[in-house]
Amino acid sequence: MKEYIERVTDGEDLSLSEARTASSLVFEAATEAQIGALLSALRAKGETEAEIAGFAQGMRDAARTIDPDRRPLVDTCGTGGDGHDTINVSTTSAFVVAGAGVPVAKHGNYSVSSSS
Repeated sequence: MKEYIERVTDGEDLSLSEARTASSLVFEAATEAQIGALLSALRAKGETEAEIAGFAQGMRDAARTIDPDRRPLVDTCGTGGDGHDTINVSTTSAFVVAGAGVPVAKHGNYSVSSSS
């Protein structure tokens, strides 16, 4: 990770492969300080298309996969962004359904404006 931080801080671009490896390190071994340093350096330098694509590939590599052919399967999504500071119903419903023994694929992003 140190090599990638130094190179980006010096204004060098990472190749797609290097960015993918750096992204994997973010999920596997990097400290919070290293992650912050790398992301700050990338932002200051300006991210290239290859760097963005490499980080996206690294994120996909680290993501949990599901078997979409498994039945039954409930798919629910929500970001909590209704703008009215209400409870995040999609997360609550995912817990209830999973508690009843049904596999749930819950996806989305961090809460934007609601409470969970």
